[in-house]
Amino acid sequence: MSANPVRILTLSVLLMAGGMQASAQTTAPTEDITVTATKSREALHNFVKGFAAPTKLSGKIARWERRLCPLVVGQTQDFTTFITQRIKYVALAVGAPINSEPSCAPNIQVVFTTTPQALLDNVRQHHVGALGYAETAAQLEKLATVTRPVQAWYATETRDCNGQRQVDTGLSISHVTGGFVEGVPTYASCGLSRTRDGLQTGFAHILIVVDSTKLEGHKIVPLADYISMLALTQLASLDTCQQQPSIASMLATGCDHATEGLTEFDLAYLRGLYNMTAGRMVLIQRDEIGDTMLDTLTHEK
Repeated sequence: MSANPVRILTLSVLLMAGGMQASAQTTAPTEDITVTATKSREALHNFVKGFAAPTKLSGKIARWERRLCPLVVGQTQDFTTFITQRIKYVALAVGAPINSEPSCAPNIQVVFTTTPQALLDNVRQHHVGALGYAETAAQLEKLATVTRPVQAWYATETRDCNGQRQVDTGLSISHVTGGFVEGVPTYASCGLSRTRDGLQTGFAHILIVVDSTKLEGHKIVPLADYISMLALTQLASLDTCQQQPSIASMLATGCDHATEGLTEFDLAYLRGLYNMTAGRMVLIQRDEIGDTMLDTLTHEK
């Protein structure tokens, strides 16, 4: 997303953000949750396979290649500052690049609002590229529908061997990209191997919308950790219980091992994500993440 559309979208979400008086409790996560965690290589690789969502265009696992710059709106200043700093803290801990400039253009926008669908309708009309990849009108309509109390939309980009970046956009909506690259993406051929083609996929922009009417009174620490997870990786599902203890299961129905903060598995996964080889194919990327998780979980004691 170019700079001007980012600032325009920022104004839009500021105008439509609705506040809620969410709990600012900073109670330490409870430690009486009984879980069964498996740290074998096979279990961790299976976890990674079902945890991360490959991008639609390249089929690779996206991460921040650009320096991330979060903006949180729709809450009191103390609340938004806490979540903003939490995202940066987690990013720093796992090796994600951070833009420390005070006036950086936000590429992660977290919006608390009482009217989430109205916000998404506005984004679809004026900044459709921020919703992510869609090839048809039906896909776009589904993509622009709010279905969860906390939901994220990922605009990704692909970088070729010459360093050229192009936003991943479907052909049928390329004429209304709201500042994104139009037309058919073409990339310089890297001609490397079956396991490494050199193309790198990263995030261009992430929009996270929180329905204030459904999360009023929610503790700030687990909510901030949940948002931080969404701000650093695109997950395959937030509606199913994960195989290992994870903050990603916090809002999933029927999870008996939901946590109240980022777990060691979450942090190990994110470290693996931000240490993997970006130019490799997805199967190799998953293996690298799983191996890093195993190394992290078995040695950091």
